[in-house]
Amino acid sequence: MLRTRIITALILAPAVIAAIYSLSTPWLAGLLWLVAAAGAWEWAALAGLSTAPARAGYVVALTLLAVLLYLTPAVQLYWLQSLVAFWLITLLVVLTYPGSGRWAVHSVTIGLAGALVLPGCVLALATIHSQPNGANWLLFSLLICWTADIGAYFAGRAFGRYKLAPAVSPGKTWEGAIGGLVFAMFVCAGLLYCAGEFSVIWILVLPGLVGVSILGDLFESLLKRATGIKDSGRLLPGHGGVLDRVDSILAVAPCFALWILHYA
Repeated sequence: MLRTRIITALILAPAVIAAIYSLSTPWLAGLLWLVAAAGAWEWAALAGLSTAPARAGYVVALTLLAVLLYLTPAVQLYWLQSLVAFWLITLLVVLTYPGSGRWAVHSVTIGLAGALVLPGCVLALATIHSQPNGANWLLFSLLICWTADIGAYFAGRAFGRYKLAPAVSPGKTWEGAIGGLVFAMFVCAGLLYCAGEFSVIWILVLPGLVGVSILGDLFESLLKRATGIKDSGRLLPGHGGVLDRVDSILAVAPCFALWILHYA
C-alpha cells in the first residue's frame, strides 16, 4: 500500500507542479474543475445518488454552478467567506459526532455541502493563482496539506496511540496530528524563510492552516463513516478516490485564499 501511494504521488506531483507554472489562471481553473468534477461524482455517492444518471446530473449541475461562480466576480469573495463559515460549522459537527449526525448528515445536506465546497475550492485555488507570485503561493498552499499529511502518516504509524477522533476516524491519532504539524511547520516555515517571506505572523497562521487541513480530512472521514463508504473511489491507486486525496485541500484552499488576499 505504501509503495503504491508513493508511486502515485511521484506521478501526480510533477504534473500538478507543471500545470501550476505553465498554465494561465483560466486554463488552470478549467483543469482544476476536471479534477473537482471527478470529486463531484464521488460526492454524489456520499449524498445518496446511487445511479449513474443521477450522479452525472449532480456533476453537470455543479459544473454549471462553477462556471457561473467564475464568471461572477461580485459574489466570489462572499463565497470564500461562506466557505470559512462552513468549515467552522463542520468543526462543530466533527466534535459532536455521532450526535450531530442526526441533523448534519443527510442526503440533501451533503449534496448542498458539495455544491458549496467543490466549486468554492476551485475558485479559491484560482484566486490564489491570480495573485502576485500566485503560482508560488498556490504550490505553497498545497505543500501545507501534503507535508501535514505525510508527517501525520509516518508519525501516526510510528507513535500513534491516543485516538484523535475515534467516532469519526479510528485510525487517526494525536501523535499523528502533532507529527503532521511539526513536519509541515519545519518544511513550510523553512521555505518561507529561504524565500524572504517569513514573518512572526506565520507562526500562528501555519498551525491554523494545518489544523484546517486535518479538519477537512476528518469531515470526509465522517461522511464516509455516516454513509458506510470505505473509500470515496478507486481512481488513485493507494489513495482511493479524488476526495480521499484532496479532502484537506478543500478546507485549506478558501482559508488560504482569504489570507493571501490580505497578505499579498
